[in-house]
Amino acid sequence: MAERTLGVIGGSGLYDLPGLERVERKRVETPFGDPSDEFVVGHLGDTRLVFLPRHGRGHRLLPSELPYRANLYGMKTLGADCVLAVSAVGSLREEIVPGHVVVPDQFIDRTRGRQAESTFFGRGVVAHVQFADPFCPVLSRALVAAARAAGSTVHEGGTYVCMEGPAFSTRSESHLYRSWGAQVIGMTNLQEAKLAREAELCFATLALATDYDCWREGHEDVQIDDILRVIAANVDGARKTVAMLAPSLPPRTGCPCPRALENAIITDRAAIPAQTKRDLAPIAGRYL
Repeated sequence: MAERTLGVIGGSGLYDLPGLERVERKRVETPFGDPSDEFVVGHLGDTRLVFLPRHGRGHRLLPSELPYRANLYGMKTLGADCVLAVSAVGSLREEIVPGHVVVPDQFIDRTRGRQAESTFFGRGVVAHVQFADPFCPVLSRALVAAARAAGSTVHEGGTYVCMEGPAFSTRSESHLYRSWGAQVIGMTNLQEAKLAREAELCFATLALATDYDCWREGHEDVQIDDILRVIAANVDGARKTVAMLAPSLPPRTGCPCPRALENAIITDRAAIPAQTKRDLAPIAGRYL
């Protein structure tokens, strides 16, 4: 049986994972350009782990500048079969207090201009994956249990609004998202989830609430220095959650993720350019 490998994408404040053993740093060349940074490959106990700081060390990349395709392509080629995205988010609900954790189960897309970074396909091959339930339910349940075991206050389920950024919401937008029933707002996870589904990776998000966005009267509007203080407190809990999740990765059964491309590619295989087939071999080779 192949060794299980957990991919972890570290968001704001989470730029490393202490405790990894047998550590190697790997640069990955991809058809989609360079990833955000080097990948850190090691073991957490008996579990192999691949870590990538989403914004690069030193937090150099805007959400709209992130090489999402290269990042997920690298995760896949380095052997990840499931990916945990750790992300700072704003809370849209009174009960989701800054410092709490949300494991969302839905998205609303408010990004624009990221179409190219939202799919591995194109360039002569067309695929349409199912995305009605964008998070892996099996991995998400395991993540909820791990976060609770790590001592976090966890909200299971909820809708993540993914906005373009880098500016935060206007007050009217924040109230609009609340009226839609959303729970949290962030700037990065939607593209990662779409690409993970196309790459047949299980995907879950550990959303770390840092603030109340700007909807809540009597609460100061979003200030980056306040957010950074909450992030610093959240990072320790995120690391503990990863340490709890790694040895208890669930089997890849009972979810659609490992077969997401089975009936998704509609292009005549004979019409797909040879270079595109070579580029997509790690993602979809068995179907091409």
